[in-house]
Amino acid sequence: MGARVIDGTVLAQDICRQAQAQVAELARAGHQVKLAAVLVGSPPAGLVYAGSQRAQCERMGIAYELHQLPQTAGPGDIAERIARLNADPTVTGIMLHMPLPSGVDPAAMQYRIDPYKDVEGVNPANIGFCFYGQPIIAPCAALATVELVRASGVEVCGAEAVVVGQGAIVGRPITTFLLQQMATVTGCHVATRDLAAHTRRADILVVAVGRAGLITREHVKPGAVVIDVGVNRVKTTGADGQTVTKTVGDVDFEGVSEVAGAITPVPGGVGPMTVAVLLRNTVEAAKKQLARGKP
Repeated sequence: MGARVIDGTVLAQDICRQAQAQVAELARAGHQVKLAAVLVGSPPAGLVYAGSQRAQCERMGIAYELHQLPQTAGPGDIAERIARLNADPTVTGIMLHMPLPSGVDPAAMQYRIDPYKDVEGVNPANIGFCFYGQPIIAPCAALATVELVRASGVEVCGAEAVVVGQGAIVGRPITTFLLQQMATVTGCHVATRDLAAHTRRADILVVAVGRAGLITREHVKPGAVVIDVGVNRVKTTGADGQTVTKTVGDVDFEGVSEVAGAITPVPGGVGPMTVAVLLRNTVEAAKKQLARGKP
């Protein structure tokens, strides 16, 4: 039998329904949830994402504002806009679209977002708090991954987990979250020797590298839970001989599905869950500000 596919779209819908109910509850009490997004330039992908984000927020009753800065905006311009949004009591959540123009340090800009309004959980303060198990708002992709692991039904406590990819926003927070749930975690990265020797031990295998097809069936322990965080755009030849571009993960889905116990697809796995967690974080940010007496 093939692996059970963990449907991130269905799980995301449940998260959004719960968040929507909380938005309505806040509204009845006279409190509006409002997300402000900052986009530099007019990248087509960024504009599409912003439009999709606006529609999702509107469906949930979350007010949405897009602050579009010119492509020539420098660090000072971006920092000034973030400071203005931090000070605006009507804004309860802030996110900064990536990528930023060349010469602008993303981490320096993310650091300027108020940790209580940082709905993506990318402010270094929020990432740092993850290590103490008390984040104000945790990174979206890491939280989404943990939700998917939980949905697989695997017993995390005592499990052997391997996280391939140790980036600051995804891999390292995921590693930390799994450790906090008492998994035995191995962190693999670009310098890891004999990757398969590590991954074949994993009851839970999380891959967040950004390299299409990195993990094959030979890397996977039979029955393992495999969470594919990677998003890669690759060109392939269609049935009609034309070149087409498709989205794939870091895992060879077809091959690994033959040996894994459960697996997330790409698209349809971590992606929709990350968006749903962002919206849930937006609601949580508003509630935490109210608890502090703001706005």
